[in-house]
Amino acid sequence: MEILDAYDLTGSLRDSAELVGCSHHTVKRYVEARDKLGGPPSGTARRPQLIDDYLDKVEEWVERSKGKVRADRVHQKLVWLGYTGSERTTRRAVAAAKTAFRVGNRRVHRPWVTEPGMWLQYDYGDGPLIDGVKTVLFVAWVAWSRFRVVLPLRDKTLPSVFAALDVTFRRIGGVPTYVLTDNEKTVTSEHIAGIPVRNQQLVAFASHYAVTVHTVFRRTRRARVAPNHR
Repeated sequence: MEILDAYDLTGSLRDSAELVGCSHHTVKRYVEARDKLGGPPSGTARRPQLIDDYLDKVEEWVERSKGKVRADRVHQKLVWLGYTGSERTTRRAVAAAKTAFRVGNRRVHRPWVTEPGMWLQYDYGDGPLIDGVKTVLFVAWVAWSRFRVVLPLRDKTLPSVFAALDVTFRRIGGVPTYVLTDNEKTVTSEHIAGIPVRNQQLVAFASHYAVTVHTVFRRTRRARVAPNHR
């Protein structure tokens, strides 16, 4: 891919430099020269290479393999197609194609920006012994303001959780849009095709308060939210 072609495609000096494999200062020099003179700057220009006619196939193989194809396999396949260039040139072309593939398929991770009144999360902690019986601390907090409500419970059964949520809603002065919990077993009765089916008591509770309950899976290091029905 030529420098100006890469810049016209991405609109970014750094991205196009990464695609072509040069400095972003070089890209800037080419772009400014084109804007002023209507052509690339004078000086060293990229010479045509034998692999230029096969770059489309290289990019195709990289894309089909999701960026996993090896350069030696690409070179072998190119030789079958009549390519007579060096394997070193092939490796450079494959590296550039993989870079372009990663740039085009890069995941963008952005911080979670909460909104007032939207998210409330609850969890549990170990409470004190009362009359020889161990208690559970129900801890709920509003994601935006970090306002917390801590309530002692006898257990983690749904009636106890519903009562604690009711008290929490009253103390924060309203009902959030979403309630988030990692207590999957309490609120979910089964899974069908990987989709959680909520306990019918929870469905009735959520419908009454007009709130949606989400659960957090901890199967991986990064928690993810599983959507559900009310």
